[in-house]
Amino acid sequence: MSTTALVIGGNGYLGSHVTRQLVQAGEDVRVTVRATANTVAIDDLDVTRFVGDIFDTDTIRAAMADCDVVYYCVVDTRAWLRDPSPLFRTNVEGLRGVLDIAAEFAAAGTLKKFVFTSSYSTVGRKRGRVATENDIIDPKGLTAYVRSRVQAEDLVLRYARERGLPAVAMCVSTTYGRGDYGMTPHGALIAGTVFGKLPFILDSIELEAVGVEDAAHAMILAAERGRGGERYLISERMISNREVVTLAADEAGVAPPKRSIPVPVLYAMAAVGSIRARLKRTDEHLTLPSVRLMRAEAPVDCTKARTELGWQPRPVEESIREAARFWAEMRAARRKAKGVPSNQ
Repeated sequence: MSTTALVIGGNGYLGSHVTRQLVQAGEDVRVTVRATANTVAIDDLDVTRFVGDIFDTDTIRAAMADCDVVYYCVVDTRAWLRDPSPLFRTNVEGLRGVLDIAAEFAAAGTLKKFVFTSSYSTVGRKRGRVATENDIIDPKGLTAYVRSRVQAEDLVLRYARERGLPAVAMCVSTTYGRGDYGMTPHGALIAGTVFGKLPFILDSIELEAVGVEDAAHAMILAAERGRGGERYLISERMISNREVVTLAADEAGVAPPKRSIPVPVLYAMAAVGSIRARLKRTDEHLTLPSVRLMRAEAPVDCTKARTELGWQPRPVEESIREAARFWAEMRAARRKAKGVPSNQ
């Protein structure tokens, strides 16, 4: 039996993959998109569009009416912002308004599940041990970005406890794959490799990672099988920055960067970035908080998602190679549009 699903942020990287898989499964799919949003990732799909952002409560209410499932895929990921207030405005306050509407529909008996895109950064991780969903993060010393994600997840789970919202929080790790039209930071790493513009490798960086299609499938499984009020870690394995770059270079047939940056030099560069941001009042991508975020890695255990949801992800290496092919195709298309011969 077909259900009606709403994907809030359906044109984004993860949201577009959720949308595509729902359409392919024969679901009646609605999406919300901002008026100025790039929708190339879903332009070929038969979906009902509602134009407006998460603060447009009239549009959100109209889109959610009579929906069985809501997939919430909106997040401000700009961890480098000098002024973090936009992170909290979108990730927390914007979410709150959507949750109020979702709770009303759930109380009326129409909304059966609210699947929230959270982050694995909300889970307490310590070097030398494997983290699970039961590990609570220490609030001390968190970056503004992580604090916004923790507050957002706490808000969702509070609505589940106190207002009966059938919500699940999906703690998704770094995603790789096709269709990264907005060029996420990790997508930029692969694009830079494929385009031959990556100056060096950050040898000391390791991240939990998963294919974006597998993450999207986990979201859909959570709508079917996830337990309300629970969170689920979604990752395939931890992978080093060097391995990601090497896989992407091999798939694209290019040479990987020869230079690497050791940890002390990385911190020195980050210190310079932090000073520049403070003196010039600019947003710098490489700062001490951003490096601490990258370095705060420890493995996570995704057994809960595998056993309760029946989730079986592919090796993330396959998705990294798919991402490399995607960016190679994008590069070829751009060169063709400019009239540049393919052999140059």
